[in-house]
Amino acid sequence: MSISNAMAAGVSGLTANSNAVERISNNIANADTIGYRRSFAQMITSGSTSATGGTSTGVATTITHSNSTEGSYTETSVSSNLTVNGSGFFVVNSNIETGYTTGNMFTRDGSFAPDEDGNLVNGQGLYLMGYAYDETGSLGTVDRSTFSDLEPVNIASQAINGTATTEVSISGTLPSQETGLDEPGDAFTTSVEFYNSLGEADRLTLSFQPTDVDDTWEVTISGTDGDYGTVTMSFNNSGANAGSPSGYANATSLATAPAAFAFDAATGEMSLTINNGDTPQQLTLSLGAPDEFDGLTQFAGDYTPMTVEADGAESGVLTSVEFDESGDVWGLFDNGNRKVLYSVPLATFANADGLATSNNSTFQVSNDSGAFYLSAAGTGETGTLTSGGVEGSNVDIAQELTSLIQRQRAYSSNAKIITTADEMLNETVNLKR
Repeated sequence: MSISNAMAAGVSGLTANSNAVERISNNIANADTIGYRRSFAQMITSGSTSATGGTSTGVATTITHSNSTEGSYTETSVSSNLTVNGSGFFVVNSNIETGYTTGNMFTRDGSFAPDEDGNLVNGQGLYLMGYAYDETGSLGTVDRSTFSDLEPVNIASQAINGTATTEVSISGTLPSQETGLDEPGDAFTTSVEFYNSLGEADRLTLSFQPTDVDDTWEVTISGTDGDYGTVTMSFNNSGANAGSPSGYANATSLATAPAAFAFDAATGEMSLTINNGDTPQQLTLSLGAPDEFDGLTQFAGDYTPMTVEADGAESGVLTSVEFDESGDVWGLFDNGNRKVLYSVPLATFANADGLATSNNSTFQVSNDSGAFYLSAAGTGETGTLTSGGVEGSNVDIAQELTSLIQRQRAYSSNAKIITTADEMLNETVNLKR
């Protein structure tokens, strides 16, 4: 190797180690940056040795990223802050105003919080993207190889439509000692809440009047617009079915059209037509089938408050959201209902370390990374989500400082090569004097 080649090799060493120090400095500066991924300069040989023995060698650097190495977890107690446990990246969009198929990128920065419009945005100003569930709780068919079906995850004030009640069942225990008296006592009453087609709450009242016949009660059902009907209910007082209804009789409608009342003695079900709209509401209320214990019963002892089970729900407004480990976003409404709103997918790659690094702790697809696939969290090799915390940088300060010392020594050694080659050239020039 000639003196000039030696000097060139030294210069390449200075350049390579300068590049390495640049990466180390950037890592140290971002040691506390949420979602940051460490990168480092890897030394490779530059040039080759010729067949005649001449050489023109040096060193160069190639930049390597540690995108697949997880960072430390920091709890924030903010429910919308998300952390990926394992492989996968959030899909985020830099400008949701221009469309959802462009401007998408990938990040591990899960410091999401709602903006003034309810869109979840992280500390870098990037919007979280997900798949929206429909009213039936179905995603339908989504293309997980493109961004076409993604939309911003929005948790603004959403409303859930109310659904009308169609079926009600009553269970509880009536006191047998109250029946068969010459002068029976007062009726026991219970209130039944139901919902109309607009999701508004309304109430029915059931009255259980003991009669002077043993184990026999007169049941009356009424609403805000008056009585609907009555039925006589009798109970078994012996045998295996003691305490269960023995039968029903004397069903009488007291309803005023278009309201209506009918009773099926074989099933113990009332059929009500409630006049609460242009189209009256149809509702079935079950007291319990004869010889069954799944409805009303009668035993000696105290009256127990009735348990009412009814379908339907009143309308509600979103009050808070929850995130599960599968990436589903659940809305909690002020009517007590819970509804799935979005699915947050995680992008996976054949080689995540090959992703191209962009600004704001984001990444783009490259030839080295391979194509993305938007997997559901927790499926296959895809990681799961944790709510209430963020993932920090994967930089190890001790490792970076050690590397900094190594690169500083290497830089000084390469500088020594240059000064030595310079002295040798100077001696060569002096030969002529």
